[in-house]
Amino acid sequence: MLERLYVKNVALIMEADIVFNAKLNVLSGETGSGKSVILDSINFVLGSKADRTMIRYGESEAVVKAEFSVPEKSEAADVLRDFDIECDGKIIISRKLSADGKSSVKINGNGVTASMLKAVTSHLVDVHGQSEHFFLLNEDNQLKVIDGLLGSNGEAIKAQLGEKIKQKRSIKSQIAMLGGDVAERERKLDLLSYQINEIESAGVQPGEYDKLKERQLVLVNAEKIISALEGVKSALNGDGGAGDSLSVAVRLLNGIAIYGEKYSDLAAKLEEIAEEAQDVCECVSDAEDGLSFDNNEAEIIDERLTLLRSLMKKYGGDESEILKFAEKAHEDYDILSDAAATVEKLEKELNRCDDEIYALCIKLTDLRKSAAEKFCKAVVEQLKSLNIPDARFEVDFKDYDRQTADLSDACGSDKLSFAFSANKGEPLKPLNKVISGGEMSRFMLALKTQLKDINGISTYIFDEIDAGISGYTAVTVAEKFKDIARNTQIIAVSHLAQVCAASDYQFLIYKTQSGGKTFTQVKRLTDDEKTDEIVRLTGNVDTAEAREHARQLIKKFKN
Repeated sequence: MLERLYVKNVALIMEADIVFNAKLNVLSGETGSGKSVILDSINFVLGSKADRTMIRYGESEAVVKAEFSVPEKSEAADVLRDFDIECDGKIIISRKLSADGKSSVKINGNGVTASMLKAVTSHLVDVHGQSEHFFLLNEDNQLKVIDGLLGSNGEAIKAQLGEKIKQKRSIKSQIAMLGGDVAERERKLDLLSYQINEIESAGVQPGEYDKLKERQLVLVNAEKIISALEGVKSALNGDGGAGDSLSVAVRLLNGIAIYGEKYSDLAAKLEEIAEEAQDVCECVSDAEDGLSFDNNEAEIIDERLTLLRSLMKKYGGDESEILKFAEKAHEDYDILSDAAATVEKLEKELNRCDDEIYALCIKLTDLRKSAAEKFCKAVVEQLKSLNIPDARFEVDFKDYDRQTADLSDACGSDKLSFAFSANKGEPLKPLNKVISGGEMSRFMLALKTQLKDINGISTYIFDEIDAGISGYTAVTVAEKFKDIARNTQIIAVSHLAQVCAASDYQFLIYKTQSGGKTFTQVKRLTDDEKTDEIVRLTGNVDTAEAREHARQLIKKFKN
């Protein structure tokens, strides 16, 4: 329920702090006093479009704060938790609009977007006349309303539907793994065959790409390699090279070996070095002799590398990945080749599953139609008591058959809409096409009288539902308000003395002037002030008889 509404700098309201009752709250006042400003403020904080003209003249921003109390397991609380916003049963919404058009919204202290705000408030308040928050104008919600009438029987059928649809998804998943239908399976077999042949005809060998790159590098630098090897041989074994120098050094050391053992040791070491140098020189010669260059080799290697790169791009990052892909492709090919019989069996099972789902859809539709028929009759009876004797109300179910049925929704295959006509000879029209007016208001009141415990909305708001109503019908409207308000909070703007008499909290909206400015004030009336207001609304002169009549009217609606 809406516990508190704080309004600052909205239209003629400088500041108002309104505490509401959990049952029937009625706002009354002279025409133009500002009753609509209160509803505009509520709509603003619920998420309606912001309009800078709502900011009080001369002020920089308008502020509206609404405090709601909800059950911790309510849909609104669940939505908040989905947004990672804590909710302990209190929902505090604060919205600001500045003169430059900027708007900010917070829920329980957390900044939210406009869409997040509406996702929450759509479960809090049902405002008659404002489609953004009108639960029943949405055809999806109309289906939920009918389902709310079904009780455990409807839940049981939908539970069975959910299980069958889960089974159907499992079967379809198995068929997909086996290649789908015949055409799809043949397409996959052709693709796998092509991939296998492409890899096998290439004769890919692990590690060959790196070896080819190494050989390609040698071929590109062949001239440089040969030149370097020739230089090495010349440096080691050419005239005046390292070999000659080492021989001279050995000879000189041997010449002085008689003078000390250390000189003979040095000579022996140099001889080993000379032998190593000779070995290196021979290895260089062997390496040079092993160099053979085919004029076509570079082109062949380049083509091979191009092929390997293409295969790597398609099937994996290296040769091992390509070969693994080919192995898996072989396995898939074998499975698909033998899948025809299995798929045929699964498709028969899928068809049987669809038959069972369709049968459950029909059963659910029959249950809904039966509940809808009783519901419509009850609403029409309510409308007659509200002085709309020729009202008609039906739930229009869209026909479907086995071919057109939606067999993938656990809520069944029904598409429905509420259709209404207030006047004799006028055709039924979808509820969201009916122009809001006196009859529409009474229709909504009749509907909500039947749905007061179903749709989960905790607050109903009615804007001047009494248009064109008086006498007996006015009493009936007040009685229906009281009936709904036993379980659901109502905030209503009304000019009817009967509705005001039935109120649990009565608020007077009035204007004052101060310092050359006009202000809209909101006052909760005492019992005596409520009596005064009822006398005013009845148009009677304030006499003892008029006041006694007002008190008797109030007494009539005492719980």
